[in-house]
Amino acid sequence: MSSLQPRIVVLDGHTLTPLSVGDVSTEEPTWDELGRLGKLEVFPRTPPEAVRERAQGAAIVLTNKAVLSAQTIAALPELQFISVLATGTNVVDLDAARAAGVIVSNVPGYSTESVVQHVFALLFELSVHLSAHDTAVHRGDWLSSPDFSFTVAPTTELSGKVLGIVGLGSIGRRVAEVGHALGMRVVAAYQRSTQTIDLGSLPVTWLRVDEVFAQADVITLHCPLTDATHHLVNGDRLELVKPSALLINTGRGPLVDEAALAAALGSGRLAGAGLDVLSTEPPAPDNPLLTAPRCLITPHIAWATKEARHRLMQATLANVAGFFAGSPVNVVN
Repeated sequence: MSSLQPRIVVLDGHTLTPLSVGDVSTEEPTWDELGRLGKLEVFPRTPPEAVRERAQGAAIVLTNKAVLSAQTIAALPELQFISVLATGTNVVDLDAARAAGVIVSNVPGYSTESVVQHVFALLFELSVHLSAHDTAVHRGDWLSSPDFSFTVAPTTELSGKVLGIVGLGSIGRRVAEVGHALGMRVVAAYQRSTQTIDLGSLPVTWLRVDEVFAQADVITLHCPLTDATHHLVNGDRLELVKPSALLINTGRGPLVDEAALAAALGSGRLAGAGLDVLSTEPPAPDNPLLTAPRCLITPHIAWATKEARHRLMQATLANVAGFFAGSPVNVVN
C-alpha cells in the first residue's frame, strides 16, 4: 500500500450505526477505529445512481445493500478491497471482482444468536398472542372480566410440537438446539451433503423438503437464496401443511411466494406466519402480506441487535486490517 492514507468509503453505514452522530452513546458501535486506518468517508445511504461516483478513487469500499455490479467495479480502477457489512455477498459481482484483482470479504456468524432470538420471538408471539392480550388488558377488558383469567385467542404449548428446519447451517442448528430445549421434536430438510454436518448429540430427523412441510407444526427457513430455493415456499408446498402450522422466515424474502402465502393465510390453510424479510424491502404498498390475516412482519431487524452490530463492526475492522497486513480474512472470492 502507498504511504499516503488510502481512501475508505462506506456506502451505507446507517444500518450498522442507525443513530445520528449526536445521539450515539458509548454503547453503540462507531466508525472511529476504521477512521484510523485510512481516509474514511461514511455515507448513511447511497442510491444506485451514486455508487460509482462515491466510490471513485477509493481503495477500500464497504457495503451492506448498495450493489457493486461488474460495470461499477470495472469503473473503479483504484479499488482493491471490498468488505461486505453482512454475511450474504449477493450485492457484489464476485466474478467481476476476482477478474479485476479485487479481494472481497464478508462477515460470517456475527448475527447468529440475535437471529435465533428473533425466530423464537416471532414464534412465541404467534403461539401465545402476547401483544393481543396486553392490548386487551390495557383497554380494560381484564378490569371488567368476571374471571381471574381470560383469553382473546387460543394459546399453544410448543413442547411436543414438530419443529421443521430448512437449512441447518449455524443459525439453523442453533434454532434446532433451542427448539429441542423447549421440548420440540426437530426435523430438517435434506441438504446437499448432510454427512458433513456434525450434530453431536442433537436429535434431528432428516426428511425431504416436502416431508418437512407435511409433518412440521412450525416451519422455519434458514437456507441461502439460490435458483433452487427461490419460492421454496409456494402454493404446492403450502397445500401440504397442517392448517395449524406456522411459518417463520428470517432468511431471505424471495424464499417465499408471497401471493401464495397470503392466499394460504386468507383461506385458513395456514395458521400464521412470522416474517422478518420480504421480497422487496421496503415493501410495495400492494404487497399482499401487508393485509394478510395472522401475519407478523418485522422490518428486517433480526440481525440488528446492538451486540450483533458490535460484532459486525469488529469483524469488519479485522477484515480491513487483514487486507492492509497482506493476510486478508473471510475472503469469499
